[in-house]
Amino acid sequence: MGCQTLFRLSDVCSTGHEGCVIITSKSQRGSTLQTIDKARRIVEIASDKLASDIALLDTRGICGFADYFVIVSGESARQLDAISDEIIQSLKKDAISPVHREGTATSGWMLLDYGDVIVHIFSSEEREYYKLDEMWSAARFVVRLA
Repeated sequence: MGCQTLFRLSDVCSTGHEGCVIITSKSQRGSTLQTIDKARRIVEIASDKLASDIALLDTRGICGFADYFVIVSGESARQLDAISDEIIQSLKKDAISPVHREGTATSGWMLLDYGDVIVHIFSSEEREYYKLDEMWSAARFVVRLA
């Protein structure tokens, strides 16, 4: 019904349909880290916090609102919070802050929007339910840590 591609799972479009998205711009250009370096840094931070099933997807050419997706899983709400907090605090040291944050650890899904890099932090159950890896299967895997 005129809605755009699913991105933010909790957005409601102007026509009232849940699951629709307002496409945002890539607003973090010119930060101290290059885009791919930022994405790889996020992967390293998540790995250090023992995230599982880590995927770094190159979405350039198939996605108009981000160059890379980082998708990770955690085993508990506490771990999801720890992963999110560590990513935010570590990148803050490089003067990089998320443009937008969504979700909660208790919901099983958290999103950190860094403009050119979108980070999805899922519980295993929510990741299986939303299947972002499959939804973005046209993207090239840069990193896959199972």
